[in-house]
Amino acid sequence: MEVGVQISGHEQLPGLETTFTQNVSSQGARVRSTRRWRPDEKLWISTLTGAFRALARVAYCQRQRGAGFVVGLEFLEPAGAWVIANPSGRAEAQLRHREEARQA
Repeated sequence: MEVGVQISGHEQLPGLETTFTQNVSSQGARVRSTRRWRPDEKLWISTLTGAFRALARVAYCQRQRGAGFVVGLEFLEPAGAWVIANPSGRAEAQLRHREEARQA
């Protein structure tokens, strides 16, 4: 599922990077990045639509053919909901996270 996101927290290249996911689950996501990330590095990810935001851990970073990287992320502190547009154009909440559920 391709969802627009912003990632930030790179130590050597500060600032926001706007990119897309390649897939998403309740536990994490795989995103494209122009930056190389180190395993276990922490970053922030947030959706461009909706209210999802999470502190995440880099599980892996693999070079892509051509240019860029794909980065596997594990959500550590997720909050909010993923929102995507379905084919009819309506926005739907796709994945919901509650901090209370993580603490239970």
